[in-house]
Amino acid sequence: MKLKKLCQAVSAIALATTVGAVSSSAFAADDIKIGVSIWSSTDVLGSDSKRMLDAAADALDIELQYVDQGHVSERVTASIEQLVAAGCQGIIVCNSADTEMVSAIKTCNDNEVYLAQFYRIISQSANPQIYKMAESSPYFVGAVHEDEPANGEALVNILLEKGCRNIGLIGWEQGDATWLGRWEGYRAGVEKWNKAHPDDQAKLSEPQYAGTSSEGGSKAAEALMAADPSLDALIPAGGGGDPLLGAVAAVERAGKINDIAVVSTDFLPDLGERLKNGSMAGQSGGHYCDPLYALMLVYNAVKSEGDYSGQFIDLTFPYLFVSSPEDYGDYDKYFEQALPYNAEEIKALAAMSLDELKAAAAKLSIDDAAARAQAAK
Repeated sequence: MKLKKLCQAVSAIALATTVGAVSSSAFAADDIKIGVSIWSSTDVLGSDSKRMLDAAADALDIELQYVDQGHVSERVTASIEQLVAAGCQGIIVCNSADTEMVSAIKTCNDNEVYLAQFYRIISQSANPQIYKMAESSPYFVGAVHEDEPANGEALVNILLEKGCRNIGLIGWEQGDATWLGRWEGYRAGVEKWNKAHPDDQAKLSEPQYAGTSSEGGSKAAEALMAADPSLDALIPAGGGGDPLLGAVAAVERAGKINDIAVVSTDFLPDLGERLKNGSMAGQSGGHYCDPLYALMLVYNAVKSEGDYSGQFIDLTFPYLFVSSPEDYGDYDKYFEQALPYNAEEIKALAAMSLDELKAAAAKLSIDDAAARAQAAK
């Protein structure tokens, strides 16, 4: 008997025991339960992701079950098994290194559970066999992600255009596909600048690795500043937001807010104030809707209302960029003070064809969210 079917009844009893009385309707056959394997549901990006997913669950009347796995490899693969055993018909996952997806896809294939990545995609160039495995899986629905090399290049250009020429780089996990894509973009931006400006050269350090903690970000920034006192910029590449907080705190402690410009991916909740006081020079990211769209893919695969199963869907989001307090104003209004999609819009997304869903993702922007919010008044 498959793991999922064997464990569903046990899972229901265990959940009822741990969270109190659960009505029988919570486990009805017609109900949809989707698992969320996430690095953290409480850090800056993770909490925004959860906020968006919880709103979608309410709008669609489905159940979500979260497992925080800390981007620890064995916990990532175990989280998929745990969610399958809990009776989930579908799972969305991030962070997930390409090698971890081998186990995740096999577990979902064996147990007939749909699977999609968010903020991630398996690298076709670096891991073609794993990519082919995903393509051939009847249960791997696809991945929702950004163009990370383009993001990295645009972000480093913010620094170059602000006059920075000596840039320190902080990664999170070696080998992570998203990190490698951003790093590729940072290097490309610096190389293009140096080719176009032979008398005004810029340099990018080798990365210091921070993991996904604030302490790691702080130590990495301190190491970069100690290694090169002439450092005039830092890029904490990502990792959920906490490494950025640690890096900014290290720059503040060193008294170098006015000397070192900081840019990053994954918006901070107080970004507007940081752009004003100079502790941040710019950021990309911000929409935290990758998991929402990954949920739509899996939800439709489970319901069979869209032709979303049995194929590898590559759904790409545009990044948002801000580099001034003025840029931040509408972002704060439509993405922080409110969600970028209301309940009726979430229901509409769930009913879209794949082409319509891709079009909706492609146009998501601050202006798009503002226009929809104003039209709903």
